[in-house]
Amino acid sequence: MARLVTVVTGGSRGIGAATCRRLAADGHDVVVGYVRGAEAAEAVADEVREAGGSAVAVRADTSVEADVDRLFEVAERDLGPVSGLVNNAAVTGPLGALADTDPAVLRRVVDVNLLGPLLCARRAAQLMTPRGGGVIVNVSSGAATLGSPGEFVHYAATKAAVDTLTLGLAKELGPEGIRVNAVAPGAVDTDMHAEMGDPGRARRIAAGVPLRRPGRVEEIAAAVSWLMSEEASYTTGAVLRVAGGR
Repeated sequence: MARLVTVVTGGSRGIGAATCRRLAADGHDVVVGYVRGAEAAEAVADEVREAGGSAVAVRADTSVEADVDRLFEVAERDLGPVSGLVNNAAVTGPLGALADTDPAVLRRVVDVNLLGPLLCARRAAQLMTPRGGGVIVNVSSGAATLGSPGEFVHYAATKAAVDTLTLGLAKELGPEGIRVNAVAPGAVDTDMHAEMGDPGRARRIAAGVPLRRPGRVEEIAAAVSWLMSEEASYTTGAVLRVAGGR
């Protein structure tokens, strides 16, 4: 059976890196998209190869149209026709109230978290539609329905928009044989919390999670891989919450 070719944005660390590893084990060749951390991205690509897949690491700012075009061009040139996209790249900025957030941070969060998935999904749709099939999985967040007051309302707002993108695009592309779904993680133990300025956040939040622990990146990757698989062949327009009950 031919391996699938999947582009994973933000694939050099955290949920993205775990997703690259899981997809490789499940029969995908993987494009590891990243915006910084070339060594980490190459290390993930090496892990994909060790799992039996082909891989290429591509530096691309997903909020820049030319970078997105190049990301997919390299994917198709080096690995073959793209059959899958995981829109994972995202940023939060520092934790804090919206009133105290720098407008430059607001713009960057909207550019990466919303414009990025729009540009990537647009390019994927252009490639997949003539071929009559494909799968897109957007990485949303439990914040989309919680609002995240006092932490990152702006981030939550972009993720709510990703949920709407998922629903609308699933209806738009369904007749073309393309499925579009999302995974909405809860508090997952990654270095993103440290970048927000609160490295212990995931474990602190765990006290209010029904399962009483933060999530693991492998658990999110498993959900992404299922949505991309034939086992989810009748699933589209869904937002799968993987948040420990929170």
